[in-house]
Amino acid sequence: MNPFEDLAKTLIFMGAIICIVGLLLLMGSKVPFLGKLPGDIVIRRGNFTFYFPLATCILLSVLLSLILSIFLKK
Repeated sequence: MNPFEDLAKTLIFMGAIICIVGLLLLMGSKVPFLGKLPGDIVIRRGNFTFYFPLATCILLSVLLSLILSIFLKK
């Protein structure tokens, strides 16, 4: 097999993943609870705001792990 075929398939796959992530980021603001869960950390001091979506990250990690485990079962 030509080594460039493997590289081309990898680039196409990575491009599809980047497109899917971009679409999810565009649609992420439409989900009302995403980023506003009770475990998310927000610190406001004057003109400085620190935001760390801890609970949102954990929720997304669990969901992605479940989805990938379903699709990647052999």
